[in-house]
Amino acid sequence: MRPGEKIPADGTVVDGHTSVDEKMITGESMPVEKGKGDVVIGSTINKAGAVTIRATKVGADAALAQIVRLVEEAQAAQAPIERLADRVSSYFVPAVVSVAIFSLLAWTTIGGKPFLYGFTALIAVLIIACPCALGLATPAAIVVGTGKGAENGVLIKGGENLERAYKITCVVFDKTGTLTKGEPSVTDVVTLGKFSEDELLRLAVAAEKGSEHPVGEAIVEKGENLGAIPDAIDFEAIAGMGVKAVVGGKQVLVGNRKLFATRGIDISKAEPVLAKLEKEGKTAMIVAADKDPSGVIAVADTIKPEAKEAVEELKKMGLEVIMLTGDNEATAKAIASQLGIEEVKAQVLPGQKAEVVKALREQGEIVAMVGDGINDAPAMAEANLGIAIGSGTDVAIETAGIVLIKNDLRDAVASIKLSRATMRKIKQNLFWAFAYNVILVPVAAWGLLNPILAGVAMALSSVTVVTNSLTLKRFKLKKQ
Repeated sequence: MRPGEKIPADGTVVDGHTSVDEKMITGESMPVEKGKGDVVIGSTINKAGAVTIRATKVGADAALAQIVRLVEEAQAAQAPIERLADRVSSYFVPAVVSVAIFSLLAWTTIGGKPFLYGFTALIAVLIIACPCALGLATPAAIVVGTGKGAENGVLIKGGENLERAYKITCVVFDKTGTLTKGEPSVTDVVTLGKFSEDELLRLAVAAEKGSEHPVGEAIVEKGENLGAIPDAIDFEAIAGMGVKAVVGGKQVLVGNRKLFATRGIDISKAEPVLAKLEKEGKTAMIVAADKDPSGVIAVADTIKPEAKEAVEELKKMGLEVIMLTGDNEATAKAIASQLGIEEVKAQVLPGQKAEVVKALREQGEIVAMVGDGINDAPAMAEANLGIAIGSGTDVAIETAGIVLIKNDLRDAVASIKLSRATMRKIKQNLFWAFAYNVILVPVAAWGLLNPILAGVAMALSSVTVVTNSLTLKRFKLKKQ
């Protein structure tokens, strides 16, 4: 397997050393080092070195196939949602037919009127109670609501998902690629006295220019605006440790503790900085010039700009917010702390995410799961509603009931607000339809409304429902 290639099957490394991007499967934000004897997962990306892999699991036994199976099992177990209009109609239609028949019998037997009079009353009742307004109450609002969502980059797959979003009490977020950007970037440049921040970064960028490791690429990207970068010679990438190169006559090392330990270089003066950065869930790399630790550069998967606003808005709406991730606990807690999320579950596998969601549902929560990766799909299928990031994997998008086309987390908030506005319109429509029937059905049954006027009133009722639904087009999904 060469760098950049997708690993085709689960297997074991038999030769070589590399780093593998596993975030799609495990949620681990940083690439994982792999050497001889280490297990790799199919569909993950080989990032750095060339390796030889012996396939051990293919087809139905592979990790990806097992995740897909979990999705299918969760979807099969979901009970169909009982639509509000269906519940209403189950009582309304029998009641109206009963009133119509009763009016016919009452006028022709008790009232002593001719059959034609009673039959006219029956027809008037059936026309006035024609469930056009009732039938339009839900679909008209849903069509406008889903259309409004689509206009703003929120794809809602059907009215049942709009109803589910309205009932949500708990929102569960994946971390990597959902709350965070999913790619490492430089967060801190700390000097230890000898160089300025820019000088330290120039040395590191020069040394890392030949690196294929994502951490090295992040450092190089950070230095794009520094102007001219000195050339490096004698570059060498040291698997699982870092890089070394000669820059401007200086022997430069950029790497982790292990790199310096193997060379007997004392890094005690960098330890307080390393400890602080690692406690924050960041990957810290020491930069040394001529065996003298000169500074530390930290790399981490950073939070999306809109994530904090989205979390705060959900809390204001009275919803519980939880973060689930396959990443390590230190990184997870650091991200959660920045976002104001109190409940965090780290190092959970795809199947375990689904179990957490199932447990929440058993506690009475109506759960929305927001994610982007294959590892999120089982939990999204288990949840009452799955919400997928538009840039996510095909499996996640296929499983979700709502897709955020613009990859903006504020749209997840907007979709719930839109569902509430739509359900409010549906209830208003149903109220109008019933008020109209409660008032005019007795009038028609009493013989005071002929069928022609009943038809006009029925049409006006339908127009009122549609007009009320169309006011949803003025709804603002999010602050501009």
